[in-house]
Amino acid sequence: MKIEPLLSPEAFVGLDGVTHLCTGGESPWLKIHDEVYREFTQLKSGGDPGRQLVYARGEACREKMGRLWGVPAKRVAFVPSAAEGMSWLARGLDWKPGDNVVTTNLEFPSVAYAWRNLRALGVEVRMVAHEDWEVDEEELLAAVDERTRVLAVSQVSFYTGQDLDIAKLSAGLKGKDTLLAVDATHASGVVQVGAGLTDLCVSSSYKWMLATHGVAPMYLSERAEARIEDSAFGWHNLAVWPAQGAERHPEAPVKAMPEKLEPGNPAMVVVMFLDRALGILLDLGMERVEAHARNLSEYIDAGLQKAGRTVISPSRRASRSGNTCFLAEDAKGLQQALAKHQVLVWGEFGRVRVSGHLYNSSGDVERLLDVLAQV
Repeated sequence: MKIEPLLSPEAFVGLDGVTHLCTGGESPWLKIHDEVYREFTQLKSGGDPGRQLVYARGEACREKMGRLWGVPAKRVAFVPSAAEGMSWLARGLDWKPGDNVVTTNLEFPSVAYAWRNLRALGVEVRMVAHEDWEVDEEELLAAVDERTRVLAVSQVSFYTGQDLDIAKLSAGLKGKDTLLAVDATHASGVVQVGAGLTDLCVSSSYKWMLATHGVAPMYLSERAEARIEDSAFGWHNLAVWPAQGAERHPEAPVKAMPEKLEPGNPAMVVVMFLDRALGILLDLGMERVEAHARNLSEYIDAGLQKAGRTVISPSRRASRSGNTCFLAEDAKGLQQALAKHQVLVWGEFGRVRVSGHLYNSSGDVERLLDVLAQV
């Protein structure tokens, strides 16, 4: 099978002679971001008029995120990280002894442990076990009962690359009071994300969305907003100006979405980077990007299995993502050995993660397999 890139590797910094298959850890840097940064430096020096233009870029980015996730832009806010999104939910619900949270035992720490302080309140965290590295949606739903306040999962697993069926989880919770919270960090930008199926959907932007650290778009449903107490306050999300002027009063109303989740200014240069990257993803179309990533995943999977490697990513196409993972006793050592040959993957915790994105080709996969045979 010959797979051509959707976007030339020449569009990125530092890929000359490098086989970059680690977007699941850190994406390469788009060259056009140099233009974005130059624009930001001019606006940053432009006083209040410059700041207002930066804000306008932020609203353009918000609109693009709404299009990417299929939700109204006003329901999307910019928070500092995916971890903060989950923590905001954990802080804001009115928890009672006997309540519980359902997640998996193969989750990313910021999803699995956002609830750890709730144990002191008598809240149980139920971790549904994976079976042979796969999480079953039916088992997640079976763990939900009338006291489950939140079902919290990653759409795509950081460890195995499994793309959970969020539509199935959402349908299974219909009619229940349980909120569905999804970390889409390993999904957004490479496979389709239906944020409107969730109550909270948050994603880092330094991986598949081709921006960098410091901003995580977050969708919040009206249902979740009505249940969650605000827990962070600042000049940006409080209606203090012009009503209060310079003098503070005991009360100041919290603004509506999306500002209510933004107590201070987001990292606006990152928002501008994200805005430019989202333009590329939307122009290509997420159906096309997703199909490309799954084609690469199948090609990687077949090559690894032929080489005798134990692949732990699902074989079903609908459950594939940009990440294809295999077991390796010394995963970090293997990652480092491959890097000496200019092949970049991500290895940790007994598995190596190979990430194929829109700039990758079948030739990249073949080079990985050739070097893997050598090392």
